[in-house]
Amino acid sequence: MSDAARPGAPGHEVGVLTVDDQASFRSAARAVVGATPGFRTLGEAASAAEALAAAEAVAPELVLMDVRMPGTDGIDTTRRLLARWPKTVVVLVSAGALDRLPPACTTCGAVAVLAKQDLRPRALIELWRRHGPAR
Repeated sequence: MSDAARPGAPGHEVGVLTVDDQASFRSAARAVVGATPGFRTLGEAASAAEALAAAEAVAPELVLMDVRMPGTDGIDTTRRLLARWPKTVVVLVSAGALDRLPPACTTCGAVAVLAKQDLRPRALIELWRRHGPAR
């Protein structure tokens, strides 16, 4: 990874958009992102429509996308987001058992699926190290 793309490198912070229909998870994600050196929250969204509008407005590098949301789910939202902004790194997050997720989670373009309870600074840094643009 080049120094310019490394979280915590001088002058660079990975911009994160959190998409989840539950305000409590968005708040928890905001706290984790804020506690992670080299990362900052750019925005939050509670639905597919809000996610696409927010991505247009803030151009996140990393999106934490809930798998299950009312209406358009995170899988379809990921497809739509990546069709428009293909360089965005999307990580699906789920409160459910990861082994019971729809198979489309692995084919929608997301780089990984993370259990919500495993979202912590170390996980964000590792995901970015593995899947960020300078991997």
